[in-house]
Amino acid sequence: MSALRWGILATGGIAQAFTSDLLTAGRTVTAVGSRRLEAAEEFARAHGIPHAHGSYEALVSDPEVDIIYIATPHSAHADNAILALEHGKHVLIEKPLTLDEGQAIAIRDAAAGRGLLAMEAMWTRYLPHMVRIRELVASGAIGEPRVLIADHTQRISSDPTHRLNALELGGGALLDLGIYPVSFAWDILGAPVEVRAVGRLGETGADTEAAISLTHASGAVSSLVTSSRAAGPNTAEIVGTEGRISIDRVWYTPTSFRVHAPDGTVREAYTSQVDGRGMQFQALYAEELIAAGRTDGDLLGIDESVAIMGTLDEIRRQLGVVYPR
Repeated sequence: MSALRWGILATGGIAQAFTSDLLTAGRTVTAVGSRRLEAAEEFARAHGIPHAHGSYEALVSDPEVDIIYIATPHSAHADNAILALEHGKHVLIEKPLTLDEGQAIAIRDAAAGRGLLAMEAMWTRYLPHMVRIRELVASGAIGEPRVLIADHTQRISSDPTHRLNALELGGGALLDLGIYPVSFAWDILGAPVEVRAVGRLGETGADTEAAISLTHASGAVSSLVTSSRAAGPNTAEIVGTEGRISIDRVWYTPTSFRVHAPDGTVREAYTSQVDGRGMQFQALYAEELIAAGRTDGDLLGIDESVAIMGTLDEIRRQLGVVYPR
């Protein structure tokens, strides 16, 4: 078991999945908090967690918790994370980090002022197949990367009351789904120097589709697509001057990929072997940072998460999505 003690803030589906993976990896989960005590108690029973709290304030005040996973809707991330940081807890915040860049800066500054870790839970970055893909790109296995193509498209719900369509909760395909290919493009090709986006808005004003084109400092381009109303292939490609990497569906989860030579010959094939859903790898990385006395990581530092929120803000501006204040 690990020495670091986890608290889970909120009890929805993503909190359930993350907690299951934490326990599968032998991590220590000591408490869960919800706005309803009954929900916290039910969650605690389901996962064998010793302490259930009927408020977020009680959770962040628990002396037996060292780090808190924030699993609330996007619109609450900033308030919840800052509350935890103010009580001396490290935070792992479910992606997207916040609603916008300004809120992300507030979290970054709150963590820095207290010497605490604030990390975005973009779990895809930490998966073994993504680690290997970064190694291949860095080694020159496909030459100079010139094109990245990725989609995250799902058929979720057209119900205007669904969380994904609720602007007041940060709803829309972009922040829930599109952040995956956008963050992937940042990871492989670096910060974009030009952003172009077109899309469609649903009945509530939340985005339902977006096509995003990014140009990066090297001249490489990314072509990214997201939708919450239609399920696509959910595959990805990195195309270089000396080959390409083809990532199978679902590319942002533990999956397989192949490295192709320009003539199509397969140079390497990789298949993920992961226990659970794979959300534990980000938690293991956070624990390693804290054990080393570090408050920021190299795979996705807080400054990069803040800057990615800036890119998402620009995409949202071009789409015409406005969140209520």
